Amino acid sequence: MATGWENLITGSSSSTTTSSTTSSTKSSLSNDDFLQLLLTELQYQDPTDPMDSDKILTQTAQLSSLEAAQNTTAALESLSEQLASNTNFSAIGVIGQMASLGSSAITLKDKASNFEIYFPSEIKTGTLTITDTDGKTVKTIDISSSTAGKSGVVAFNWDGVNNDGTQLADGTYSATVTYTDADGNLKTTQAGTYPVESVRYIDGEAYVKLGSYYYAIDEVLEFYDKSLA
Repeated sequence: MATGWENLITGSSSSTTTSSTTSSTKSSLSNDDFLQLLLTELQYQDPTDPMDSDKILTQTAQLSSLEAAQNTTAALESLSEQLASNTNFSAIGVIGQMASLGSSAITLKDKASNFEIYFPSEIKTGTLTITDTDGKTVKTIDISSSTAGKSGVVAFNWDGVNNDGTQLADGTYSATVTYTDADGNLKTTQAGTYPVESVRYIDGEAYVKLGSYYYAIDEVLEFYDKSLA
């Protein structure tokens, strides 16, 4: 005996006006819809040609599988949201640690490059070295007089002029510093590595303050203990 509820569950089209209307307003059946339709079919079935019990069991199993899959998807989505929330909340724990952006890159634009470098100890003397994307040194600057006695995050600016006095093209360069600290220790530091000063949340996303700027936590390559700086 042909029944309308098999077509509705499997998503196939029906030739009847009622089934077509139902399909256009509802793309799937809930448990209540299914039970109501099944009871209706049983109520109006032909006693001389009753419904096939195997088909009823098959369709019931399909509905149960579909519901289980939908429940699993909903649970995974909820878990994903919770994990994202926990990750953002745990960002508070990185305050005071060192954060690396993964490179010492600085940007030269319109004959100006403003950047910051972190010094874990007090500067006595030092040299700032700027290299191009091929690793070639294009500028060296003695920073001893301008930075002596300073430590922490120090701001620099470069006009894009190289050692030969030539104005270089806008683009990406790298900045590193070799310096001697107040205790006479020779150290090296670079742009792109800073202590995490604070964390703020924007639209549920965590941003960490590195130097004078905030970066999305996903932009940070790694966090590590400040004692290793």
